[in-house]
Amino acid sequence: MENETKLNGYETEKEKDSILELETEPVQTQRPPDTKDEEDGGVANGDGEGSRTSGLPFSKARCIALVLTVTGAAFLNTLGVQAAVIILPTIGAALDIPDSRQQWIVSAYSLTFGCFLLLWGRLADVYGKRLIFIWGSVWVTVTSLIVPFVPNEIGFDIFRGLQGLGAAAMVPTAIGILGVTFPPGKAKNYAFSCYGAGAPLGGIFGNLFGGFLGEYLNWKWVFWVFAVLAFIVTIAGYFVIPLPPVQTEPISMSNTVDWIGGTIITIGLVVLLFALSEGNVVGWSTPWVPSLIAVSVVLIAVFAVWEWYLETKTQKRPLMKISIFKNVRFSAANIIMLLFFASFNNYLIFATYWFQDFLGLSVIQTTIRFIPTGVTGIIVAFITAQLLSRVRGDILLTFGTISVSIASLLFAIPIPVSTTYWAYGFPAMVLSTCGADTLYPTLTLFTAKSLPHEDQALGGALINAVGQVGRAIGLAIATAVQTTVVAREKGLNVEAIGSTGYGLRPGDQALKLGLRSAEWFNFALGLLAVGVVLVFFRGAGKVGGKH
Repeated sequence: MENETKLNGYETEKEKDSILELETEPVQTQRPPDTKDEEDGGVANGDGEGSRTSGLPFSKARCIALVLTVTGAAFLNTLGVQAAVIILPTIGAALDIPDSRQQWIVSAYSLTFGCFLLLWGRLADVYGKRLIFIWGSVWVTVTSLIVPFVPNEIGFDIFRGLQGLGAAAMVPTAIGILGVTFPPGKAKNYAFSCYGAGAPLGGIFGNLFGGFLGEYLNWKWVFWVFAVLAFIVTIAGYFVIPLPPVQTEPISMSNTVDWIGGTIITIGLVVLLFALSEGNVVGWSTPWVPSLIAVSVVLIAVFAVWEWYLETKTQKRPLMKISIFKNVRFSAANIIMLLFFASFNNYLIFATYWFQDFLGLSVIQTTIRFIPTGVTGIIVAFITAQLLSRVRGDILLTFGTISVSIASLLFAIPIPVSTTYWAYGFPAMVLSTCGADTLYPTLTLFTAKSLPHEDQALGGALINAVGQVGRAIGLAIATAVQTTVVAREKGLNVEAIGSTGYGLRPGDQALKLGLRSAEWFNFALGLLAVGVVLVFFRGAGKVGGKH
């Protein structure tokens, strides 16, 4: 308890750092009657099987079920985004939404997801990861069932935002559950590799999922089947996620939620992402767009100062510890996550636009071209689990960032339009997935090992929030690049292209140049991520080894 008090109170930085390096004694709590301590620290929770020899916290079957369940959070999150991307024109036609505002079908989800991750992560650390995870999945289930029944644009976008709110509760708690459940070693490597594969596989299968359902059934079934999948995760979570120890002590000041900080950062991010998304529609010279961006920057700065004040001048626990950024590699990991997933997400979206909008392919023809990403993702996920304890972290991160850079480059270079898909599309799909399925588990495992148990969910929230904000900001800038190039080629201003699309048709040369310019931007993001890895992670050890 003495060490616990010091960590929460932050008596001195030196004391805190030294405590984190030691193996502290756990707080004595009262376990539910169906659990018992194992000699190796594992727990047998009603399944009658110990884990003394395997080092697993539960029986192997239950561990697998647990990992698959929490991986469902990452899988469903990106599946919900990408499945909507591939049927955007169909939804727009059904609800009479013009092209210029269809991005909000995706952005509304990403907006609430990215903005509420930190707050949900802190709530999970205070009130229990299992509770927040299950209620988040219930929320996703209910909102996904309702979305297809909403008959107008504004209501549809609102419920898409509510979907993202539920997903924001699931993702950070999933990482926290894995971080505190599995001890360092092979089992933890496999767990985080599986979870790491969930996000890119969700984006990949989102294309297949949305494509087949949108083509052969109805676009509404995309959301209804999504609701069924979320319901399955809810039921599985209720049965396989272990109950937390019964806390015998009251919640102290250090374990309360920083609602002021949560409000400031949420408003700041909402304003920022709204301004970036709308800038491509109304034009970046519109006075309120740069004004909102400036306001958001001020709010984010105020949030940082407030969190620093709580951490250093009070006993109250901040929403985000500013001191964790003193770890240079942890800060660099967040920068890499931002740059990488901006590039990876943009690659998937603009590749979709290339096949559908420029080449004029159908939804199902586009879907087929994304199949290699799914197959590659499954294979690479298993390989990465083996590599985490055998290959240095800097090598894995370098490979991942270079792979996604080359994927974007293959769509950016001016190769003839008649070139076969197998010469550029197929290798790009494979490389993009190789990059995501090596980098994401490496960074999430690094985060889990860098933070104490009480901050596991918050750490997972932070790195995922950074990735989500990277997606939103990257898409806004890439769209601005595309729109600017198209406007230049058409001899029009950006507002005319952004608000009407100016009747762009398959094969339009201006559209081709615009899409390739966006991919050049994605390539540049990937190269920046490579540079951060080479500078800050040079010589980094194996993240999958034991402490």
